[in-house]
Amino acid sequence: MKTSFEFKKFWVVFLMSMLIFSSAGCKGTGNGTNTATDNFSVVVFSDVHFNPFYDPSLFPALVAADAGQWAVIFQTSKITAPAVWGADTNYPLLALTLSGIKWNLGVSPFIIFTGDIIGHNFPKTFFELYYGNLGVPVPDDADILADVVAVAAMKTFADKTVTFFMEQVRSTVGDIPVMFVVGNADSYIGALPEPDFLSNTAELYYTNFLNGIADHQTFLNTFTTGGYYSANMPGTNLMVIGLNTVMFNYDFGDALKSAADAELAWFDSQLAQAQAAGKKVWLLMHIPPGADKYSTAQNVDANGHITSAVMMWNQDYQKHFLDILSGYPGLITQMFTAHTHMDEYRIVSRGLPAVTTPGIAPYFGNNPAFKIFTISGDTFKATDYTSLNYDLAANPEQFNIYYTFSTAYLLHGFLNDSLWQLYPELATDNAKQQLYREHYFSGHNYTIPVTGTFNPITDKTWPVYRCGIGHMDEQGLIDCVNSH
Repeated sequence: MKTSFEFKKFWVVFLMSMLIFSSAGCKGTGNGTNTATDNFSVVVFSDVHFNPFYDPSLFPALVAADAGQWAVIFQTSKITAPAVWGADTNYPLLALTLSGIKWNLGVSPFIIFTGDIIGHNFPKTFFELYYGNLGVPVPDDADILADVVAVAAMKTFADKTVTFFMEQVRSTVGDIPVMFVVGNADSYIGALPEPDFLSNTAELYYTNFLNGIADHQTFLNTFTTGGYYSANMPGTNLMVIGLNTVMFNYDFGDALKSAADAELAWFDSQLAQAQAAGKKVWLLMHIPPGADKYSTAQNVDANGHITSAVMMWNQDYQKHFLDILSGYPGLITQMFTAHTHMDEYRIVSRGLPAVTTPGIAPYFGNNPAFKIFTISGDTFKATDYTSLNYDLAANPEQFNIYYTFSTAYLLHGFLNDSLWQLYPELATDNAKQQLYREHYFSGHNYTIPVTGTFNPITDKTWPVYRCGIGHMDEQGLIDCVNSH
């Protein structure tokens, strides 16, 4: 097992400080009321969707250059403002994001990225610029697929985009590992991480993100097979599991059944190993289980009722996943998700919410945001988090603190317990409900200049968003919404 010197050094200092503090009789109580000494922070960010095409005039230079030269090329652009609502992340917004992360990194032992490096419509935009620079019309899809040179060029450009992003993150966070999952946009086709994408990027993820903390061959075996992996954090009793939940997406149905079944069997085996070894587990996923709240909310009738719901996962996979979780109560202490770009959570099982980190890309009308979680060092449970956002209406010089969970919702202790308590309060406490609705889009007023008016959470659609917190199954969600 390869572990960087700086990472090992951090854990030596961290564990020694805990040992000294414990020997003085002041160790954390284990009830969420922990002292600063045995707490540490972890930055979580997601859904960057970096768009290297934001300034089309740079395209020929980017194609010709190595990824290591891209930053210099982007800095020559006359476009210096961050991305606008309805767009993906451009270089100015990426630079602001990484500066904000670096400023707030502290002495975190690692950082978490919950997926989606590549921008929306990546292959389409690439081919438009590629053929445009050749001075020929863009062929139809079948002819593009038959153009071996063009397809190879697109894949090379995608690989360079991933490399550039990882190198920028690495230069920001130093030697600490970047724990990650793949997202649905991390792909050559823009839908799911296909086998050749996983094979071509495996070493990048292992070296540039994990920084070699997992066994190399074991990582390659699972990642190239299905985009998932696990890693034991050196010097601790914590295992981090990165699932590829894009495989469970409802849209793909039975086409990926064997691969999804294999991943779930592997997941079960990892939890069994962690339990036998006395470890705690953090679970990272890109697409969370439960409902697609936004799509479901578009189908409410005049009374705010629904007859069906759009679900995130194939329900057979979700049931299998939940059955596995039920066999290991208390083993998973934190669950981090992404994909929706919104500040939300879902109670996957009692006492175990999936906390979604907002997206950096303001593609769906959200302000860019990321979170800093405070972790209890003796339980590996979060006790609080702070959300930092970038208000695109004001274009400040940096990301700023938007809110801190415990202060905003007046709930203290372990975060999982607080989120469980908050769920019923959102139905009865109008002030907390309003806060949640404002926080959902990280403070934006829902108006997107590029694409028109985004649909906000209204009083009529609110039950979908609230019930979607507490009901993972479709019928339970429908019954909850229709009871309002």
